[in-house]
Amino acid sequence: MFGITEWVLVALVLVLILGASRIPAIGTGVGKAIRNLIDGLKDESKQEKPKKDSK
Repeated sequence: MFGITEWVLVALVLVLILGASRIPAIGTGVGKAIRNLIDGLKDESKQEKPKKDSK
């Protein structure tokens, strides 16, 4: 697996490529996307529950 040195190098390359100010914005966007996905899955599971037919 990856050691500390590799993670530090990856983080340094990301800061150099993206800039320090854009990394928190990207993290926020990813967090919102994951939250929306989870909320959508919860809503979908509520809609899929079968209703009992009263005949």
